[in-house]
Amino acid sequence: PQDHPLRAIRAIVDRALAQMDSHFSTMYSSYGRPSIPPEFLLRALLLQVFYSIRSERQLMEQLNDNLLFRWFVGLGMDDDVWVPTVFSKNRDRLLDHGTVRECFRSVLEQARYRDLLSEEHFSVDGTLLEAWASQKSFQLKDPEDREGAGSDFRGQSRSNETQASVTDPDARLYKKAP
Repeated sequence: PQDHPLRAIRAIVDRALAQMDSHFSTMYSSYGRPSIPPEFLLRALLLQVFYSIRSERQLMEQLNDNLLFRWFVGLGMDDDVWVPTVFSKNRDRLLDHGTVRECFRSVLEQARYRDLLSEEHFSVDGTLLEAWASQKSFQLKDPEDREGAGSDFRGQSRSNETQASVTDPDARLYKKAP
């Protein structure tokens, strides 16, 4: 629809990406297999955030099925969608080169210039947030104790003092109990 919020967001993102053309050219070689265009990757990452899509696999399924998502990213109706692992590897390249940070900085700057930001305070219900850590990502902090420990913690006491997540260092063990 003409009044869909993604239309305004895409216009801002397009301006930000246009300013980054020289940055993109330094990241990619002129020979070898063609990569996923970084503009497409950045737009797909935005959709993942906006719509709380939990994994690259689910994001690729949405891109395959959802015409709005295809339009926002820049894919045609008949274009092939990427394999999740290829998307992940290319996403890591963007993160390593600071591209994501630069793009978001530019989008934020445009939003600030157009007076689209608010200083109004808001709160988030933390019970609805999910960490990037699963129970199995918690490993013993001491590397010597970790050898041979595996991921079976049955019968062992676990605590934040002895274990930490290897995927999300800020994650903490928490138990909902009286």
